[in-house]
Amino acid sequence: MFEYIYGKIDSINPGYIVVDNNNIGYKIFVANPYTFEVNKEYKVFTYEHIREDEDTLYGFKTIEEKDLFLKLINVKGLGPKMALPMFSTGSLDGLIDAIERENILYLKKFPKIGDKVARQIILDLKGKLVSKKEVNVVMDDELTEALLALGYKNADISKIIPKINSELSIEDKIKEALKLLLK
Repeated sequence: MFEYIYGKIDSINPGYIVVDNNNIGYKIFVANPYTFEVNKEYKVFTYEHIREDEDTLYGFKTIEEKDLFLKLINVKGLGPKMALPMFSTGSLDGLIDAIERENILYLKKFPKIGDKVARQIILDLKGKLVSKKEVNVVMDDELTEALLALGYKNADISKIIPKINSELSIEDKIKEALKLLLK
């Protein structure tokens, strides 16, 4: 099982990308292939789906997307091919919010998701999901400590942390945080 594949995007196709890693091209199905750029390097978090007649890789830009995908495919009646399009909106928080608010109409807008599957998603996952913003706040303890040491208040820090890209280095996070705090 691959946790992620780091490599250069070789090609972009409807429904999937090809990632070149050490001269091996991995075909990875993604929700939004056109959010990637050819010849640019990415870390693509992957899930390998193995069945008797198939071996398929599904990819995600963030670990949070992958984690939510794994929870979704454990819902009865919802497989990887049905779950992947749910990430096409690009809003993890919107999907989580729809599940938490029991918004069946939002869930039914995705291909092959009917009333029965939408209700099953809500039944299985409501109350068990953490939004991306909450994950970023928890994961940025180092940033919070640095800003507290600079004299900023917890209330101000917690407002700006969700706006900062969690993939930046700690130095870049501090720079971005200071820009936001000085506004």
